[in-house]
Amino acid sequence: MKFERITVDPQVCTGKPCIRGLRFPVSRLLGLLASGETNESILRAYPYLEADDIHEVLRYAACLAEEETVELVR
Repeated sequence: MKFERITVDPQVCTGKPCIRGLRFPVSRLLGLLASGETNESILRAYPYLEADDIHEVLRYAACLAEEETVELVR
């Protein structure tokens, strides 16, 4: 899968995946979504983000989840 809006640069956020070279890590956006923030509220709070950024981050997370196997403890 190809991701055009997610970049990795060792000089930006210590190489963590970020959105379009901005100092905005993918993990921060996922955390906002996981905490219940809506796309609209995120875009209002961070006007430099775009709706396509959110969509691509979700596709990226889904792709990572497909590749990772995690054993859950009961």
